[in-house]
Amino acid sequence: MLKVAELEELPVFVYHPDPVGTGSIKASEQACDNCSQRRGLVYTGPVYCEEEVAALCPWCIADGSAAERFDATYCDVLGPPEIDGTVVDAIARRTPGFSGWQQERWLFHCGDGAAFLGPAGARELRGDEPALSSLRAELGAHRWTDDQIDGYLTALDRTGQPTAYLFECRSCGTHLAYSDFT
Repeated sequence: MLKVAELEELPVFVYHPDPVGTGSIKASEQACDNCSQRRGLVYTGPVYCEEEVAALCPWCIADGSAAERFDATYCDVLGPPEIDGTVVDAIARRTPGFSGWQQERWLFHCGDGAAFLGPAGARELRGDEPALSSLRAELGAHRWTDDQIDGYLTALDRTGQPTAYLFECRSCGTHLAYSDFT
């Protein structure tokens, strides 16, 4: 295994600023299916393409070459109509996605894609009123009662289910979240 000091500097992903911390990129000796290099890190999230892809390095995701070669996306991104297509493309084809219990989705705020901060449970969201407010609004739209929402928010678990997925607006810093479970 390569030592941390021997690893290339990880590309910057503005829409997923800490993909190692969120678990979307991990240490591995696997060779990248795109560039055939063993760089010590591979992407662990979903890859949506027709061809079977076992491992992709963060560098081939960042430069778009893996998405181009395999016609791949890493997250199902349905941006609001006012979002520029280049933003949607950057998130879907040049940003590491993340694994959720069901179909992952990217959140948007202030006319841009939000930055994915990682999975979160009740403990991580304690006191984060903007994120809790977005969760309450989502659950309320499904006609959940306040008591049901309170119980659900208390049950959120970062590593179990239900899980919240925390984002931060890149412009104003507002936290946003959605949640799911099996």
